[in-house]
Amino acid sequence: MLGARGGWQALRRCASLPRAQRAVRLRVREALGAREPAGEVKVQGWVRSVRSQKEVLFLHINDGSSLENLQVVADPSLENRDLTFGSAVEVQGKLVKSPHRMQNMEVKAETIRVVGPCDTWSFPLKTKERHPLEYVRQFPHLRCRNNTLGSLLRIRSEATAAIHSFFQDNGYVHIHTPIITSNDCEGAGELFQIEMSNEARESAEKTHFFNVPAFLTVSGQLHLEVMAGAFTHVFTFGPTFRAENSQSRRHLAEFYMVEAELSFTESLQDIMQVMEDLFKTATNTVLSKCPRDVELFHKYIAPAQKDRLEQMLKNKFVTISYNEAVEILKQASQTFTFKPEWGCDLQTEHEKYLVKHCGEIPVFVINYPYNLKPFYMRDNEDGPQHTVAAVDLLVPGIGELYGGSLREERLPFLESRLQRLGLTDAYQWYLDLRKFGSVPHGGFGMGFERYLQCILGVDNIRDVIPFPRFSHSCLL
Repeated sequence: MLGARGGWQALRRCASLPRAQRAVRLRVREALGAREPAGEVKVQGWVRSVRSQKEVLFLHINDGSSLENLQVVADPSLENRDLTFGSAVEVQGKLVKSPHRMQNMEVKAETIRVVGPCDTWSFPLKTKERHPLEYVRQFPHLRCRNNTLGSLLRIRSEATAAIHSFFQDNGYVHIHTPIITSNDCEGAGELFQIEMSNEARESAEKTHFFNVPAFLTVSGQLHLEVMAGAFTHVFTFGPTFRAENSQSRRHLAEFYMVEAELSFTESLQDIMQVMEDLFKTATNTVLSKCPRDVELFHKYIAPAQKDRLEQMLKNKFVTISYNEAVEILKQASQTFTFKPEWGCDLQTEHEKYLVKHCGEIPVFVINYPYNLKPFYMRDNEDGPQHTVAAVDLLVPGIGELYGGSLREERLPFLESRLQRLGLTDAYQWYLDLRKFGSVPHGGFGMGFERYLQCILGVDNIRDVIPFPRFSHSCLL
């Protein structure tokens, strides 16, 4: 009986003993931002540098949450041959105040486990080297581990969130427009047509899978116009595709577009105000959320971009008409490859000159010639120089960033134009929208990659998207 009682007392004493403290998992960003030391912590990431001294081992690790690395201090006995640049590790220890001015906190390691070793001899990214963007572009499966691309991807993520927040804060409904479509919104014919594989095509006796020719979308605008018949403010943000056989620094075959439509809108200025507000709001959010990442680009990639961006944000955007733009170009002392003429589209060299002429501030160019623009743009009915209520926003270093217009809501005007173009049957559904509760409306689209180029000063559009697709290149 006494033995049983003693056993129960021993169990109670064991139960009252303190349990082993479980390590709290911290991301590098959280560890660096901590205000107070912490007990047992666990940090996981990739080694950016290893430095072994007689009495201490230093590691810098990063997990993608921050541009800054977290310093790990350890006993040299924890070093092993797999602990190299690029290896994946899990560190457990204590979060302590760092004696170094450049870092608030560091981890005093108790254990270091190499989760995945890295062959540094064959690894194409080397420690303490600032690789050019052209070099890392060769390794689409590895370039995200480069500091510059890491910063770009964090900025891209924050910019995406900022754009969504802007629209949601202003009462817009987010619409998922289709990637597969039977429409050519731009009318340029630069579409990727969808076809079945050879085996599937033979089994289907060469019929269309959808019964009609289908393409990858070039724009979500027409589908947004459908939704604008039930929701006064809508937007979409997704991939678009152009089969443009171009190797230029400005073009991709797959890119992302931000598009919006506003119902009960009769003024092009209303559309332009949303465009300007979106640019400034999203950019200010990115600057506040990713200051160190943006600083990397403004310091090492485009040193003049910081001042240029400040000018864009603090000044009201300029507005000129297409007519005024052509006259400015004709009077320019600069010799253009493409001679500026009324009725011709503005080329990139023209767009960049106009921005420079207006003081390196974004420029709205409005009221383009009727025959230059797609069928859906609203006729201005303005006499001999026939124009439509269209607008392009030109920005420093890039040229065109946004394109928008009032849409032609008047059924007779739209029927007449579609008939002349031989498109009446294909766009009967679009005419129906004008028959059943049509309202004045308009909208715009912004190339997301060009936006990133604009705020960061990146010269090549292939360097602002994770996996660039362009003519003769589809790696991964």
